[in-house]
Amino acid sequence: MRLSIRLSLLLLAMLAGCAGSGIERDPLHLKVMSFNAWGAGMNDGRPVEDTVAVIRRINPDILGLQEQRAEAPVCNGAVCPATGSGRATEIARQLGYHVYVQDQENDALWANAIISRYPIISSTPNALGVVLQIGERRVGVFNIHATDYPYQPYQATSIEYGDAPFLQAERELVAAADQARGKAITLLLQDIATLEDVDATFVTGDFNEPSHRDWTQRAADLGVHPLRVAYPSTRRLENAGFVDTYRALFPDEIDHPGFTWTPTSAADDPDDHHDRIDYVLMRAANARVLSADVAGEVSAHSSIEFSRWPSDHRAMVVTVAIP
Repeated sequence: MRLSIRLSLLLLAMLAGCAGSGIERDPLHLKVMSFNAWGAGMNDGRPVEDTVAVIRRINPDILGLQEQRAEAPVCNGAVCPATGSGRATEIARQLGYHVYVQDQENDALWANAIISRYPIISSTPNALGVVLQIGERRVGVFNIHATDYPYQPYQATSIEYGDAPFLQAERELVAAADQARGKAITLLLQDIATLEDVDATFVTGDFNEPSHRDWTQRAADLGVHPLRVAYPSTRRLENAGFVDTYRALFPDEIDHPGFTWTPTSAADDPDDHHDRIDYVLMRAANARVLSADVAGEVSAHSSIEFSRWPSDHRAMVVTVAIP
């Protein structure tokens, strides 16, 4: 047998072996941000450039933006509609990003938008999510803003908010949370179920509900929260295969509370209760969380600090590697 034929057969055998075992591709690193922008500055009389400056410095690949429109002049616990035009399109323009304005009205949205470094190729029926094309990969991104009324942390700590009753038992707080936000989570899961052949799925959002991984018995014993509550929204998503990226990297709820609500009040303010209610959740086989940060004002609660923070929420920022 001539040498050239032998080399050709060897090359074919090597290629067949690679095809059979699969060629590994480089991991996809994505930085994902969830940001309730408080009217993108409008509720505090700020120019849009203040919000853009925050996003530009963090430099996310994917941004789930909530409250990109202003609150109406009449805004209370039970009723607080959005008003005026939004700022998401202008934010995306200044960043040079793609944008999908989630302009449907349903239980899971309040002036939301998804902003992406990568092309948006489709959206889901209830406008809760999109599919991004990132090279050869397809990634689903969902972004929600559930109602803040009634707000169970206030009900549990006897803080008046509208006419919501005070509650002292876990079962009452779980039932109230499910009644307030159960429809939103159901809509979200319905939209997620419409996706096929995606390499990863993310959920960002202001849930207006704490995590069952934060209101633990240990946290109650130490006085961080008044009692243990297995809040339902995060549990439902966890049961659907999603990972709470912040808790995946920082499982200790006492050492790393991750409070995103709120930079506008002191820790000992009797009319408020600090909590983690903003999330980046992920479902992706063998993915790794590389970093998780809370972005906000200059304080012990922020791992990424800004001298001019434009929102009443801190933001959640995570970096992940998808095989």
